Amino acid sequence: MKFFFVYILASKRNGTLYIGSTDDLAKRVWQHKEKAIEGFTSKYGVDRLVWYETHDTREAAFTRERQIKEWKRAWKLELIEKENPEWEDLYTDITGN
Repeated sequence: MKFFFVYILASKRNGTLYIGSTDDLAKRVWQHKEKAIEGFTSKYGVDRLVWYETHDTREAAFTRERQIKEWKRAWKLELIEKENPEWEDLYTDITGN
């Protein structure tokens, strides 16, 4: 079964946030870390995976991404801190490195 992900990247604890969705979380976060794609995250140094969730369909992930993007910043911070209170970079968790 293929999974789809919604994720939040941060520049640092309580720093700049970026919300996205993808079907290959490890590859997409690597692209952000390596600044392989020009844009917001490369410009502002947003490359720490601090939160993610899994969805069964691309549509569900996209809908959730749009929902979270509409939230107040405080709600996004609460979502991150509920699962990752230390704001650790979860990239190593998903890659095993």
